[in-house]
Amino acid sequence: MKRDEMRQVAWIGEKYLERPIRGVVLVLHGLGFAALKEEPSTEELAWARAGGLVVFPYYGPWCWMNRQARTFVDELVDAVYAAHRLPPRTPLISTGGSMGGGCALLYTRYAKRPVAGCLALFPVCDLRFHFSERPDLPRTIRHAFRGYPEGLDTLLAEHSPLCQVDHMPDVPYLIIHGDQDKAVAKARHSDRLVAAMRKRKMKVEYVEVPGMGHGGPIPLEVVEKRVQFVQSLLRRA
Repeated sequence: MKRDEMRQVAWIGEKYLERPIRGVVLVLHGLGFAALKEEPSTEELAWARAGGLVVFPYYGPWCWMNRQARTFVDELVDAVYAAHRLPPRTPLISTGGSMGGGCALLYTRYAKRPVAGCLALFPVCDLRFHFSERPDLPRTIRHAFRGYPEGLDTLLAEHSPLCQVDHMPDVPYLIIHGDQDKAVAKARHSDRLVAAMRKRKMKVEYVEVPGMGHGGPIPLEVVEKRVQFVQSLLRRA
């Protein structure tokens, strides 16, 4: 994948860097996103100023980090490292929210290049439960796995962080979820995943936010926590 092709399939925040690249920060979007990204978020701007090259893949609005999406992100990441002549040890950080949070966790599990850390905001952790959690979801999930030979139960397990926790690398994780989330129920997703991760004694920090629903309002201290988590991984470079 050449540099001009990379820009056709991802937003890459090179111009916001204020120092040499210390790491690559993947930002994986939520369900239904189909726009062109035009500028960084507050957190992404802070990461760029700390040397994080933010990469926002256009991996499909209903992908659920399926096999095609994983292959695409792998190819994009390889192209970014090659274009910027980054050493293999340069940290790769996986982040996202909602579907993107689940994708960030799944990419950490399946990525070709080792991931240094993962930040997941109100993530989908149990796709088997989520399939029936809202009426808008089955069409998106069936679309993501159309043409796969396996049965739906097998595919939902393959694409559920909760089912894959025993295969996830022991890297730092930050998981954030609000107790008023009506779209991705905290008790059925992050609570269960974090419990399974802690049973394995994985390096997970869990921020439970009173009063926060799906998407917000996100308290300032939680925004700062997200910024600091990624910056801490960049400082290790």
